[in-house]
Amino acid sequence: MVTETVFDTIEFEIADHIAIITLNRPDQLNCFNEAMTREMAAVWARVRDDDDIHVAVVRAKGERAFCTGVDVSAPPWWTHLNQWNQEDPGVLLGPRQHKVWKPVVCAVNGMAAGGAMYFVNESDIVICSEDATFFDPHANGGRVSALEPIGMLARGIPFGEVMRWALLGSDERITAHTALRAGIVTEVTEPGQLWDRAHELATEIAGRRPEAIQGTVRAIWESLDMMPSMALRNGLSYTQIGNNGRDDVDSRTNKRKPRFR
Repeated sequence: MVTETVFDTIEFEIADHIAIITLNRPDQLNCFNEAMTREMAAVWARVRDDDDIHVAVVRAKGERAFCTGVDVSAPPWWTHLNQWNQEDPGVLLGPRQHKVWKPVVCAVNGMAAGGAMYFVNESDIVICSEDATFFDPHANGGRVSALEPIGMLARGIPFGEVMRWALLGSDERITAHTALRAGIVTEVTEPGQLWDRAHELATEIAGRRPEAIQGTVRAIWESLDMMPSMALRNGLSYTQIGNNGRDDVDSRTNKRKPRFR
């Protein structure tokens, strides 16, 4: 059964334990505005709290762009606040800010510029089509680029690659295969196969025991903010919580495995 919720800037549906989130502003190159940040926050809350959802896919409509960052044609919606109360305008876009510990597969097509990295940096598996390009327009506009590249470094993207991305602006585009080499993505597909491949990956994950998958995701992401010794101790506690009595159970069928002598 497929369930859908109507939004203005995104499409959202759930089927077979997979939540599919589709950015839906193709005429604006899927750039995000205040409405999209609020709708994404609502979607991530649903993904987090609905136990029937095991995995999420983030993708985008249109052939030209996955996302081109913040909508600069609209006035800022955060500057009316006291400067000490202002938040990063893209903070609501990614799953980890909402404590979503369910896996997220991100499928990138076309241009992924600047603030598109809010989606990419907080996804677990990122794939792209051969027509994908990654670049940062901040430098062209004389703007500081800090939050997106810091997120890239946290994901383990090499320092040199991040600096080239942040400093050369729109004049240098990281191609799909360079993104694969740098670790920004883990797979490159033919343009027409991107959504199908993302769904294949999500289906494989959705068939696993969700409690184990979520514990794995949470332990790994939390380790990024910890000293190695603390991360290992935290990870051990999650294995003790999540694996108790599960050694002889098949994750796909949730049935006991046959014993061989």
